[in-house]
Formats: sequence, C-alpha cells, structure tokens
Amino acid sequence: MRPLQRVLAQSSRPKITVPWSNNRYPVSMRNLPPRVRHKAIEIANGLLAAGRPEGQAIRIGIWSARHWAAAHAVRRARRAGGNTGRRR
Repeated sequence: MRPLQRVLAQSSRPKITVPWSNNRYPVSMRNLPPRVRHKAIEIANGLLAAGRPEGQAIRIGIWSARHWAAAHAVRRARRAGGNTGRRR
C-alpha cells in the first residue's frame, strides 16, 4: 500500500465517540438513581463500542447496573454493620 493510500485509509475510519454522558442519556434511564444511571451509561457505552445495537446496549446496561447496585448495596450495608433485611 502506498503511503498516501495508507493515510487516506486511516483517516476514513469512523471515530468512536461516547454517545451518552451524565448530562445526556437515553430517556429510559431517566428514572434511575444517579449512581445506577452512571453505571448504566458506562456499561451501555462499552457495549456500543463493542458493536452492540443501541437498543440492546441500553437494555443490558440498565439491567446490569441494577444488579450491580443491588450487590453493592448489600456489601456496603454489611461493612457498615447495618441491617440487610434478614432476620437472625
């Protein structure tokens, strides 16, 4: 490949941009708590970068973030010595 062709081929590649942030996110994430929304945005952006379709990335991101938050809340309560909702 000639040097000029190589430069043109590299410049024509699409740049990967992060489509969502804490200020701009999908409507379906509107009612999530801020910590969970931040994690869902992080996961969904990663899935988009990996080539997943937008709708699928949003659904998986929300689901994964909710599970992450639930597990994180239990660990946090145990460390603080709080009640985890279980009877002893």
